[in-house]
Amino acid sequence: MDLPMPCPLEAGWDLVQTIALPRELDDGQPLGGFSAAAYQPKQDRLWLLSDAPVGHLVPWGGLADLLAGRRTSLRPGRRLLLRDVEGQPLPHGFDGEGLVVQGHQAWIASEGRRTPDRRARLLRIDLRSGRQLKELPLPAAWLERPGQGLRPNKGPESLTAFGPDGLMLAAEAPLLQDGSDGGAALARFTSGQSFRAAGALDPGPFGPHDGLTDLLALPRRQQLLGLRRGFEPPLTWTARLQLFPLPSAKAPPVQPIIGWDLLNTGLPPDNWEALALGPRLLDGRPTLVLASDDNFNPLQSSWIAVISPRRVASCTD
Repeated sequence: MDLPMPCPLEAGWDLVQTIALPRELDDGQPLGGFSAAAYQPKQDRLWLLSDAPVGHLVPWGGLADLLAGRRTSLRPGRRLLLRDVEGQPLPHGFDGEGLVVQGHQAWIASEGRRTPDRRARLLRIDLRSGRQLKELPLPAAWLERPGQGLRPNKGPESLTAFGPDGLMLAAEAPLLQDGSDGGAALARFTSGQSFRAAGALDPGPFGPHDGLTDLLALPRRQQLLGLRRGFEPPLTWTARLQLFPLPSAKAPPVQPIIGWDLLNTGLPPDNWEALALGPRLLDGRPTLVLASDDNFNPLQSSWIAVISPRRVASCTD
């Protein structure tokens, strides 16, 4: 289901709730590095993907109950280690950045460093065991070759479902061959086919620490929501949500229809990296869930935030 946008678009978003997550599980295992999120409404389960050196997922229960006032905190489930096809933990440094959950399986995108041991990957994982089921080849234009491919530590950063059996993948910054003005490259996958180029987004200037950190497809509207993170040392953060038209493969990068400064809603300034559809509120309003990556830095925090679009009474879908 597509998310209703603010109406009018300039009305923006309400911050419904902000939740600070603990720094460790009950068994003492550290928590943090959350770089992607997916919410299962029937189970009231929020999956958070950690980009820790040992890649893992953490399921959190009770988000809808918390928003309804029936709980006072989220409850973390057991950490699920990501494993290869042999059942061994994925290589140290697997940098998970994108997540799509479909039933008992999940697609996970990992960010690359342009080295054989740290290549970008897209894996399908069994959520009951954490074991790798499949790996999809990335588009040829994204592969590491001289002067070509993803930049180091710049993608793939975003992953979203596109239709019932499709995926859309986004880089954090332009591909090497596209230059500094190439926009964040998109690729689209449909079951039975391979990835193909799907145009690019122009979220604004790409600084060393800026970029597109997550994506949410709105296929009925032929639009995309993008989460843009900005950072200037030592600890100055920005977070913008941007609405884009769906680009075409051979056209120039598309610019946002509108953007919203999420810090103006009361969102804490931090490293916001995750974006997902959330539960409906008791009054029927839809929500988005955002999560921040604390980089395992004691000066940062792992946050969950829930926002909802503002809509005037005269608006219709």
